[in-house]
Amino acid sequence: MASISQSKLHNRLLASLPANEFALVSGALERVSLELGQTLHRSGEVIEHVYMVESGFISAMAVLSDGLPLEVGLIGSEGAAGAPIILGAKTSYCETMCQTGGEALRIRSSKFLSLAESCPILRSETLKYLQIFHAQVIQTAACNAHHDLSQRLARWLLSAQDRSGTPELSLTQDLISIMLGVRRSTVSVAAATLQRAGIIRYQHGRITILDRVGLENAACECYEAIAGEYRRLFGEHPKDIVRPHRFTT
Repeated sequence: MASISQSKLHNRLLASLPANEFALVSGALERVSLELGQTLHRSGEVIEHVYMVESGFISAMAVLSDGLPLEVGLIGSEGAAGAPIILGAKTSYCETMCQTGGEALRIRSSKFLSLAESCPILRSETLKYLQIFHAQVIQTAACNAHHDLSQRLARWLLSAQDRSGTPELSLTQDLISIMLGVRRSTVSVAAATLQRAGIIRYQHGRITILDRVGLENAACECYEAIAGEYRRLFGEHPKDIVRPHRFTT
């Protein structure tokens, strides 16, 4: 494949590497397309590849005994799907599914582990990312138990926009209901509340964030809690480079 220019990468893990480490890593990377609905890892199956997300975002989902999935975290260009192998995992605890189309740089798990031994920055940045993801899972569990759906929906939309980089998201109510673990009709009520407030526009399976600041105000404290942990470890959060905006309807 053609050589990969580090300066043009969006993935934070790869972009943060010093030149000598990136030179070692780049030769093992394979650029792949991510398709809407594509499953990258299945629960209980061997993690064969690590996916460094360049664009789009991925849901990490716990799959219950009845076969229904529940989202526990989002993965975007700030990190990688399959990264827990650096902690000793051989198989995936979660199912990872692409919520949008996009691109990733894929690397074989065995090669990633080998490189992590010789590339200290790759290892340390991956471990810091996993701390962020772990915090996200904990906060999501607390949020699901204690906050109302309109707050949780606002939090989720903010997180999705941070990773997609766009105020327009192609999301059906069925998909959102699966991600938040609620009935479709309940999602309709929560979305209608945000729409009446002029914060979002929802039509034909597409949600447009009209008022970013308003959406942040509508969300519970869980969004800022994760943003704060992200800043503590990395210095800035993706929302810091998302311009606040208000669309006219």
